[in-house]
Amino acid sequence: MAKPVADPTLPFELSVDRSSPIPLYFQLSQQLEAAIERGALTPGSLLGNEIELAGRLGLSRPTVRQAIQSLVDKGLLVRRRGVGTQVVHSQVKRPLELSSLYDDLEAAGQRPGTRVLVNTLVPASAEIAAALALAEGDEVHRVERLRLAHGEPVAYLRNHLPTGLLALEDARLEATGLYRLMRAAGITLHSARQSVGARAATAAEGERLTEPEGAPLLTMQRTTYDDKGRAVEFGSHIYRASRHSFEFQLLVRS
Repeated sequence: MAKPVADPTLPFELSVDRSSPIPLYFQLSQQLEAAIERGALTPGSLLGNEIELAGRLGLSRPTVRQAIQSLVDKGLLVRRRGVGTQVVHSQVKRPLELSSLYDDLEAAGQRPGTRVLVNTLVPASAEIAAALALAEGDEVHRVERLRLAHGEPVAYLRNHLPTGLLALEDARLEATGLYRLMRAAGITLHSARQSVGARAATAAEGERLTEPEGAPLLTMQRTTYDDKGRAVEFGSHIYRASRHSFEFQLLVRS
């Protein structure tokens, strides 16, 4: 039977069911994770240290330690010496569909921001030309941006677009997402070919994303097409693995 556990330091009740086969640490970690995801526990909130939290919740210290560690491993909590356990920004769970990071961050309440690092015209490499159905050496628009959530770097985005497609001033790129600019220009996004991978961060990438060299990064390459079948964008992006996950639905083939 579930037992509500009141904690004056938390803005909600926790409930643990001691008769359930689900481990108590997992029950606790799931409730804390849900509270972070829905904003009941906001970034910067303090849970206190393990001894205090265990005493307040009526659970053993090892149970609380295991629950907290599972959320530290997910990047949702951090232990700070002399402070206690603190909530950090929740992980962005992105669907594997044709959506932009800006829109996904906004939908998750993550307050997106953008810093434009490169915005120029360059000759298309063989890879870019093939993706955009252009001749190698044709001029393309190259845009590199650092995407932020709550002012914290979460992704580095590199995009190449055919010239003359839409206006790409820095101010517009920093005010909203690229796909929103496309839709405002009358471009109807229809489909995309995308691949997702992972690798270790270089020193430069780690510095840019505030991660140590060798930290895991998620990678994504995407070629996007409009409703006329034109390739309108080729993106090559890297994401902090501690802040992102990609979700998709699998169906059983009959």
